[in-house]
Order: sequence, then structure tokens, then C-alpha cells
Amino acid sequence: FLSVTEELVRRRAEHNNCEIFSLEEISLHQHEIEKLEYLDKWCRDLKILYLQNNLIPKIENVGKLKKLEYLNVALNNIERIENLEGCEELKKLDLTANFIGELSSIEALKYNIHLKELFLVGNPCTEFEGYRQFVVATLHQLKCLDSKEIERSERIQALQNYPEVKQKIREQEQAYLLKRAREKEEAQRRMQERKDKKQKQMESKLGFDSTSFRRTARYCYLSSDSLQNKENHQAEGDREEETWRTVEDDEEDRRFWEEPTPYTPESRLETHRYIEEKRRAKDNIRESKKREKPLQTLVTAEGKVLNVNVPKLHFSLKDDEENNQIILDLAVYRHLDTSLLDVDVQPTYIRVLVKGKPFQLVLPEEVKPDSSSAKRSQTTGHLVVSMPKAKEIILAKQKVSTSIKDSDCNTLQKNARRSVQFEKLEVDPSKYSFPDVTKIIQKKERIGQGPIRLQPEKITETKKSYADFENNEDVPSLI
Repeated sequence: FLSVTEELVRRRAEHNNCEIFSLEEISLHQHEIEKLEYLDKWCRDLKILYLQNNLIPKIENVGKLKKLEYLNVALNNIERIENLEGCEELKKLDLTANFIGELSSIEALKYNIHLKELFLVGNPCTEFEGYRQFVVATLHQLKCLDSKEIERSERIQALQNYPEVKQKIREQEQAYLLKRAREKEEAQRRMQERKDKKQKQMESKLGFDSTSFRRTARYCYLSSDSLQNKENHQAEGDREEETWRTVEDDEEDRRFWEEPTPYTPESRLETHRYIEEKRRAKDNIRESKKREKPLQTLVTAEGKVLNVNVPKLHFSLKDDEENNQIILDLAVYRHLDTSLLDVDVQPTYIRVLVKGKPFQLVLPEEVKPDSSSAKRSQTTGHLVVSMPKAKEIILAKQKVSTSIKDSDCNTLQKNARRSVQFEKLEVDPSKYSFPDVTKIIQKKERIGQGPIRLQPEKITETKKSYADFENNEDVPSLI
């Protein structure tokens, strides 16, 4: 059975920051609760408690809720009113659409002196003759019964006829209790029959399975192509079994829902159990199909890595030659949480798990996994993975200006030394002519530097221009 758990209470106490010790109001409706417990220990300050539309058969473990003012247990399996004497501040009690037939149990509410409103609509006791008169005369503090205000004249008249009405109520109660005993026996018998029938169905299913297995085995032995025939006949047997199960389940559903049954706590609980059983059976079939589904092959037995795109995402692979790297742009969903992405870069391939579904791509060139980086695009939300190539290439760059500092030149030289491979650029000398810088400036004679030195006389030879030229030594030379 399902009971009230601390996790459930904390989850329903979100409005109180999930704190339950100071909780004043909580709604636990439609949680299929079958046993009411722990609330009187965890939530002592509760004032409003909603428990409608569950499977609670008995009011219990709420007597210590001294501050409780409103209790709603409509649409449950409650058969009598009890264990509410300790709820000193109880003002409103809703028992709509339960199975209360023991009307005399309302006498337990005499101690709830602040009780003003009571709802018993939809219970078997409301069909008793003198029902309203009995309730009005028993509970003097009530102001409203079943959404109808109690007049002073109505209470006076009910008190005048109280002994007679009480006797009639007792007789009708006894008849109802005998009827309930028969209904319980019938429900017990019907439940036992259903168990026996289910056991027979299980045995017949096992017999069907063994017959199918023998038939498949016989086909396999008689066939020449045993493997192929085994697969074909096994698939045929599985289809027959699945069809048989579907027909059987449909027939069982039809019988269950069309069979007339009285509206009792047992039938309501039986219906709930049946629906829950069917739901679990469907979940088991779904889980078994998931387990039978073969796992996606990412690497063959020979070690060959395959290209796989299970999430069916668009992608692009770009070769960034300028930065010597490979860039993968994977179009993951824009609002997908990044924690659901798992990126694994290997030297020859990349694998990305998107919500557990693998995307794998073989790279055209070996990369460096340690230097790779992955990030989400802020505009598209795509996953962008940058993977530097393992083979480094030095490209010819533009002419460097002379304003580069010496430290920058040293840095460039160091980076050049780190590279493993070099690409030499050969230049044809015939296409380029360089000036001889050694002959740009002519060498000058050192004159007048250092100590004074006498310059040696220059001996010049003169050529005779004319035949009648005479050299007179007393006349100084012109040059």
C-alpha cells in the first residue's frame, strides 16, 4: 500500500520552503494514498489538510493536530467517523462521496465543539430515513449540514423526535452492515477467482512458449538452411505469441470493465489495483523492448571507427588552414543543457554524447586531443569543437616592419625553434640583384689626424704637349 512519505510532504511544501515542521496547509490529493500516518508527528501546526481523492479506508493519526481547522477527506474509502476527538479547533469536515453507513459514528464529533460545517453527501447513510434529523439532533454545535444551513426550528423539531429517529437509524444501520458483510465476502471470492484465472493463464502461456519452442526447433532440424529458418520461424512464433497476448488482454479488459459490480470500497480498490497492474505490465514490455534493442556499434571488431549520428543532428567540419586546426560545428538544440553533452576527442576521431545518444565522426587528419577546446555558440547554441592538427606547418608570412622590438624578434626565434618540421624557401639569385654595400662609400685619405706628419712630395710626370716646351725649374708648377 502507499502511505504518506516525508519526501512527498516536502515536495508538496514548496510554498513553505520545503519546511514541514512549521507547515500550516498542505494538499495531498490524488496521490493514491492508502494509509494515513506520520502527519501528526511531522506537521503539528497544520490548520488545513486536503486528502481528497485517495484510497484512505480509515481516519487515523490526525488526533494530535490540535490546530487543525479544516479536514477534507472526500472521495476516499472511509466507512465510519472516528479518531477526531483530539482536533480541538476543527471547524469544517468534508466526508463527501465516501462509504459511511454507520451513521451513529457521528456521535464521536460531539467533542469537536467548534465544528460548524459537515459534508456527508454521497455516503450510503444519507439514504437512511431520518438521516438529517438524526445528525441535527446529535451535533448541537453544527451550523450547516451538506451545504444547507440548519434553522433553529429544524433543530427543535429534530430534538422532539430524536428517540424515534435514533431507533430507526439503528435498524437501518444493522441492515446495511449485514449487506456490507455479504459484499466483502463476494469481493473476496471474486478476487480469489481472478487469482486462480491468472495462474491458469500463466500456465497456458508457459505451455504456449514450450510448444512454440518445440515447433521452432523441429523446423530448424528439418531445414537445410538451419540458421535462416530458425530466425524466420522464431520471429513467426514471437508474432503469434504477441498476437495471442494482445487478443487475450483485450478480452480480459472487456470482461473486467463490462462485468457489473457494486460500488464498494473493495471494488474501488480492485479497480485501482487492476489499472496499476496493467500500467506496470506495459512498462515492463517497454523496458524489455529497450533491453532487446541492440547497442549501437561505434567501433568494429577489427578496430575500425565508424561514423555514427544517432541524434540525427546537422554538422559541419571545417579545415582552418590559417590556424592549422579542424573545427566541428554540431547543431545541438539551442536550449539543451550543456551538462547533457559529453565530448571525447581522440587523435583520429571525435565522439559527442547528446543526452546519451552518440555522435561519432572520423577526422581527416590526426589532431591533438590535449590542445582541443569545446564551447557553445552564444548566438546559435551550437557546439563548436576546435582541434589543432598534430602536424605543424610554417607558412610564409608578410614582410615584417623594421619597428619590431628586439624582444619580439627573440620570441619569434624561440617559437621557430620549437617547431619540429621546417619548410625552406629557396630563392633564385638570378631574379634578384643586391647592391655591394662595401663600395657605396669611397675610402678617404687620412689627412691632419693625429700628430702632424709631413706629406711626401708627389712626383708627377708631365707630358709634353708642345715640341717647344721648356721646363724652367725656377717657375713653380701650375698643379
